Amino acid sequence: MVNWNNLDTLKSYDALKNTATVNLVEAMTGANGAERVKKYSVPMAAGLDFNYAAKEVDDNILSALAALADEAQLAEKYEALYNGEVINTGEKRMVLHQLTRGQLGENVMADGVNKREFYVKEQQRIADFAKKVHSGEITNAKGEKFTTVVQIGIGGSDLGPRAMYLALENWAKKTGNFKMEAKFISNVDPDDASAVLNSVDVNRTIFILVSKSGTTLETLTNESFVTDALKKAGLEQGKHMIAVTSETSPLAKSDNYLEAFFMDDYIGGRYSSTSGVGGAVLSLAFGPDVFAQFLEGAAEEDKLAANKDMLKNPAMLDAMIGVYERNVLGYDSTTVLPYSQGLSRFPAHLQQLDMESNGKSVNRFGDPINYVTGPVIFGEPGTNGQHSFYQLLHQGTDIIPLQFIGFRNSQLGNDVNIQDSTSQQKLCANVAAQIVAFACGKKDENANKNFKGGRPSSIIIGDELNPKSLGALLAHFENKVMFQGFVWNINSFDQEGVQLGKVLAKKVLAHETDGALAEYSKLLNI
Repeated sequence: MVNWNNLDTLKSYDALKNTATVNLVEAMTGANGAERVKKYSVPMAAGLDFNYAAKEVDDNILSALAALADEAQLAEKYEALYNGEVINTGEKRMVLHQLTRGQLGENVMADGVNKREFYVKEQQRIADFAKKVHSGEITNAKGEKFTTVVQIGIGGSDLGPRAMYLALENWAKKTGNFKMEAKFISNVDPDDASAVLNSVDVNRTIFILVSKSGTTLETLTNESFVTDALKKAGLEQGKHMIAVTSETSPLAKSDNYLEAFFMDDYIGGRYSSTSGVGGAVLSLAFGPDVFAQFLEGAAEEDKLAANKDMLKNPAMLDAMIGVYERNVLGYDSTTVLPYSQGLSRFPAHLQQLDMESNGKSVNRFGDPINYVTGPVIFGEPGTNGQHSFYQLLHQGTDIIPLQFIGFRNSQLGNDVNIQDSTSQQKLCANVAAQIVAFACGKKDENANKNFKGGRPSSIIIGDELNPKSLGALLAHFENKVMFQGFVWNINSFDQEGVQLGKVLAKKVLAHETDGALAEYSKLLNI
């Protein structure tokens, strides 16, 4: 039987707080550090590895964390989730994004249908559609092939798919899998839609409108922008636009769309990159076979997340170390630092994934909690960050844990040899140097040049960023966030904090305002 208890009621949490801490500078200096690098590593899917040698843990702390994971029943709660129990208590829904990429447990039935079969059917419909676009069976009114795809969405309908597209764009060009250029419209700021529309040939562009409810204000506003552009070009929206929506939305059976592909309420926006939300744009851009490889990597990582042994479960291990840093060591932020240009927007996706999921102050039953939950997440591609906010990370007053992501090989394979090393070797050298510099520091009599060290980090490292490794990377962080939500006994799958602003914005537009809202509306001349 699964029990849902607050973190501060668990005996193993008290034991964890009483476990001796680690002096990271001593632990990572000299031969000790070399031994830790070999010891504290666990394989992930798709050839990735999670190395946590530079984290403030030792065998005693890991044992205490494993005991906490067991008492919090993390493995059992994950099993309940993928077998279709109502885990999203706020909206009284199942949580089924894992089913978009594989079957982990028993058949899940909802709305009178087998949900795995439903997701596979929609993936096949998207694959068939993409193939027809690529072959020229589906064309514009002049019989010309579509060359560009533009996704219209916001939040999870933009951040994840955009990050995934950018991650694979160069890989696809190198491997001959690049079919169509993709662009994205998300911001209700009219400059966003205008800039994208000015950069494409609308005659040869197919648009994807993504809205589960079919009522998202920002998305429908941007749809109007696109509709206007199509009309001015003498084109019909119904020949240039498809929808990704729910079967019950007003978009589902509208003549305004060439085709509609379906999602459901059991997949939250920030978890939807492996559903039709990411599937349509990625299949059109790179082909359905590439999207299938992406799903395969995610499914492999999901299987690892089902392992009850924390030390063999990279997502659970990463999650528990994060809980230790947040609730015992008191660190309030985490920075994500991909040393790969392809992952330039991956930190932005993780900001939403983590902070929208675990930015909660009540438990899953609506009762206030007396401990901290989700950290602030921020990040930037590695070497850019080194010339930006790494100053604060190295010498600031706050200790901020770091999560590095790196690859031994570049995506395009183009490189130059300067001063006896290639650019990729220099990139990897920067990662290694930063991990050790953050952990060990550097003593100097000049206070300005003194580095205390003791700044913990982990790294996910692989050979190459490709569809399969990207899928594994995505699933790892989704499962990490899930496990942390389970430990904190919060609902990681609703987002009421996002809804409030939307409601008030509609009141402003309807001129139903008073107090401060009325004054700010006047100030902005709305």
